Amino acid sequence: MPGAGNQTLISHFILLGLFTRSPLHLLLFSLIMAMFLVALSGNGLMVLLIHADSRLHSPMYFFLCWLSLMDLMLVSTIMPRMAVDFLLEGSSISFTGCGLQILFFLTLLGDECFLLAFMAYDRYVAISKPLRYSAFMSRRVCWLMVAGSWLFGLVDGLIQAVITLTFPYCSSQEIDHFFCEIPAVLKLACADTSLYESMIYVCCVIMLLLPFSVISASYLRILVAVLHMHSVEGRKKALATCSSHMVVVSLFYGAAMITYIRPQAYHSSKQDKVVSAFYTMVTPMLNPLIYSLRNKEVTGALKKLLGRCPCCREQG
Repeated sequence: MPGAGNQTLISHFILLGLFTRSPLHLLLFSLIMAMFLVALSGNGLMVLLIHADSRLHSPMYFFLCWLSLMDLMLVSTIMPRMAVDFLLEGSSISFTGCGLQILFFLTLLGDECFLLAFMAYDRYVAISKPLRYSAFMSRRVCWLMVAGSWLFGLVDGLIQAVITLTFPYCSSQEIDHFFCEIPAVLKLACADTSLYESMIYVCCVIMLLLPFSVISASYLRILVAVLHMHSVEGRKKALATCSSHMVVVSLFYGAAMITYIRPQAYHSSKQDKVVSAFYTMVTPMLNPLIYSLRNKEVTGALKKLLGRCPCCREQG
């Protein structure tokens, strides 16, 4: 690789992890593993319920099913590796492994950015144009939206992963993070990365602010439509559904913007790790809880599924 001079290029990285080993950190690690299990079971259950119950075969739940699948893949990309590194007190990750982690992570991050925007548009059409909802949100349109989300995320992840690993890395191997996140990896490059960092900044502004603008515009129109509703029950249902979506959007986009849009001069390793933990661990855990606890259709589908379970019928 160019630009390394006489320095020895390294062949792998060492992830320092989220925290070091101590009695307190062991407790925090146990808490994170509990969050991981909740995220796996919660998102897995959402996918199962949406597929099993015909009442949930609508565009909103179609998108929610994909959101749960993306969250399942996101936590599986980050947390098992983090757990192994903590238990082994640090372990190396190859260039290829680091590149794949960057690719998977950024692909899923981009997917969720656009999927949340499409979910907001779906709610806007459902509330503002109910008579034309089936035409606007046909099965074909929904699949095209999901495919578009994956395409944008994959292209972004592939470009950034390839370019990041074309830089020469020498001397220090230690990434002060719990996974290969680009800002942390680039700190180890022994070449000028300023132009690439500017490109990443522009790319992230587009990937984050464009969908966020669509979401903001959609919910502004939704709010106007809800305020003009004559049905009090319809207004409450619309506000309950949309408020759940807004909580998810605020948690996800807020953390992602802090990491990728904030100038590098204001970054610190500790802050970056905490913020990254938020949208790689906390948000995937909260998403199914936020959508299910406040949704009568989902809780009804869960009761119906439990009713089919022989052990539950015996207890009843």
